Amino acid sequence: MRFGGLTAVGDVSMRVHDGEIVGLIGPNGAGKTTFFNCLTGMYIPTEGRVTLAGEQLPPKPLKVVRAGMARTFQNIRLFGNMTALENVMVGRYCRTSSMALTSVLRGPKFRREESATRERAQELLDYVGLGKSTELLARNLPYGDQRRLEIARALATDPQILLLDEPTAGMNPKETEETMHLIFKIRDSGLAVVVIEHDMRFIFNLCDRVLCLVRGSVLVEGTPGEVQSDPRVIEAYIGGDDADEEEDA
Repeated sequence: MRFGGLTAVGDVSMRVHDGEIVGLIGPNGAGKTTFFNCLTGMYIPTEGRVTLAGEQLPPKPLKVVRAGMARTFQNIRLFGNMTALENVMVGRYCRTSSMALTSVLRGPKFRREESATRERAQELLDYVGLGKSTELLARNLPYGDQRRLEIARALATDPQILLLDEPTAGMNPKETEETMHLIFKIRDSGLAVVVIEHDMRFIFNLCDRVLCLVRGSVLVEGTPGEVQSDPRVIEAYIGGDDADEEEDA
């Protein structure tokens, strides 16, 4: 991914398997979030391609989600004046098929899909531990719960792979541990998970495999133990670029 003469992401190749958690680490400015934006169609890559289950994905977010790739964001992006249940229901609508006229007239098909969407949204709130927060406005939820609500909304799209951009940012140790157990539960359901995170203890305890990105390229890939002990990774963090990493578009 190039922006003018700047190559933000270059020569990055990764494969993620079902039931695997892959960590993506690197100093600020390494291109991690830009990489996520390319995978999910928010950016149109200058070169390269993204495939899911053997099918190439177009650089269009809705089509990417429908194909089975969902994400959360570095900065929380909930609908603050909607309830927790309504936020999750929004994620589910990519799997409904009622046309505009049916929705406006609230015909039988719309009512069936709306009921099924509401039921599934409640199941997902229970799944992430927010079952008692159904009717609370998203903006009134504690910070950690808002992060979990974003995960529930992403899961509502029925993904095959889930991308989490700094899911524990701003969390206290208890919330971080709860998030780790939630990600393990998601992995155990068969989904593939890719996690960007700056908390090294969290990432090395969580992941099956870790990639370290530096200046838009993969510096090291391996098991948590291999990456953690690699002197190149230590050097990248100590002498890393202090420029702020680009936030999500």
